[in-house]
Amino acid sequence: MAARWTSPRAVAAHVAILLFIPACLFAGWWQATRAFSGNALSYIYAVEWPLLAGFGIWGWWAWIHTEKPTPEQVAEREAFEATQRAEAQEAATAATADVDPDMAAYNAHLRRLAEQGKKTWKH
Repeated sequence: MAARWTSPRAVAAHVAILLFIPACLFAGWWQATRAFSGNALSYIYAVEWPLLAGFGIWGWWAWIHTEKPTPEQVAEREAFEATQRAEAQEAATAATADVDPDMAAYNAHLRRLAEQGKKTWKH
């Protein structure tokens, strides 16, 4: 838990947010003073900068609380992706079983050209 707040990544995030929030609030204050001086467009910016500061706080919080996946989670994800690839290959094989032999030969020819870099869809 303490590493969440003291890791190099977390410290970098803390420093960034400590610089970002005051900069956004200063920019919002500056735009508010311009708006009160008669610049109507600055009213929008005076609201936008504090909202951006809030978004920065949300991003900082999410970044600090994002956990690195465990080796078990990585292995589970890789197994899931391998299963998905196998199912996709199986579906592709089943789909080509009912194809006209001439069409299959033409598609194989196009595949060979694409692998050799001779067939592209660019003009």
